[in-house]
Amino acid sequence: MSTCIVVGAGLAGAAAAWQLARRGHEVTVLERSTPANGEGSSHGSARILRYAYPDPFYARLVVDARLEWDVLERLAGERLVTPTGSVDFGADRDPAGLAAVFEEVGVDHELLTGAEAAARWPQFDFGDSGADVLWHPDAGVIDAESAVAAMLRLARADGARVETGWPVASVERAGAGLRVVGADGRAEEAEKVVVTAGGWLPDLLGDLALPESFLAAFPPLRVMQENAYHFPYRAGSDGPWPTFIHGIPSMLVYGLPGGRDAALPGGRTGLKVAEYNGGRPIRSAAARSGEIDPANRARVAAYVRRTLPGLVPEPYAETTCLFTNTPTEDFVIDGVDGITVASPCSGHGAKFAPLLGRIIADAVSGERAAPARFLVSRRE
Repeated sequence: MSTCIVVGAGLAGAAAAWQLARRGHEVTVLERSTPANGEGSSHGSARILRYAYPDPFYARLVVDARLEWDVLERLAGERLVTPTGSVDFGADRDPAGLAAVFEEVGVDHELLTGAEAAARWPQFDFGDSGADVLWHPDAGVIDAESAVAAMLRLARADGARVETGWPVASVERAGAGLRVVGADGRAEEAEKVVVTAGGWLPDLLGDLALPESFLAAFPPLRVMQENAYHFPYRAGSDGPWPTFIHGIPSMLVYGLPGGRDAALPGGRTGLKVAEYNGGRPIRSAAARSGEIDPANRARVAAYVRRTLPGLVPEPYAETTCLFTNTPTEDFVIDGVDGITVASPCSGHGAKFAPLLGRIIADAVSGERAAPARFLVSRRE
């Protein structure tokens, strides 16, 4: 088995390290700060696991990923996905089209009218009583931070080494292998390197000793500093809440139970609500300011006032997070000459983490290639 360095200890990096270590590879993880830290995209306890994609490829991928989450939970001995179910509504979300994908892929679901959905979830205002609302009960909420910790714990049990406070500056060729050089001049050598740097990747990509042809084919990455808000439940509306995605012409909004991310006294929590891609683009994670956009706050609060009568429309907590996406929102898992670059789009990548770790480990081990649509070096 080979020696492998994994750069980055977010969800993708932790998953890759776990899957590589369990196959017997000698793994070292180099994390610029601490695993699942707040400067990246894998922190906190609340990420949506949902199956609703208009593309059957991704819907099937969620089905496969859920099996990997089951394996991870069994080996870790803890619950990492809390079942909540999910509703999709709004004309721009196309619930009927999503239901057709579920029929094709085999995902349990119900297609309801707005009136039927309102009777079941009075904390929502679904608008047109005859409009479609899609419900799929197997959706849930991922505890991202605990998942990273669990995967790294399992990786360590299989011999992996995890180094924190180790920002990577470059990767160099070193004889038949590779040398990873830190910002402070430290170096680690291995036969293979997996780069899962998330929002830091745009700054690092050109320093990875990758061929020009690979870099030319690599899709542009857009890093977004997103805003997320926690709204308190009104009395009598504190549960159970499904996750949701609502598509209207002016915005795409998602929400989910907030978990530990913004706990209130007495163990109470609120609902986490955000506008998808409602933040501002930044060069990379290095340019993150952490400042909430006041216009976005007002827009999301107005949305809550109109659409979520079960919430008090004033956020009691707010934060920023990073999304790193390709133009098509397809993932990248590709490599050349011993270096694998993995960039699962962080707007929706969390739910796939254990499966993507397996795909990365397959590619590194030479057992099979990543799905063709994830590859860049072989595209014409």
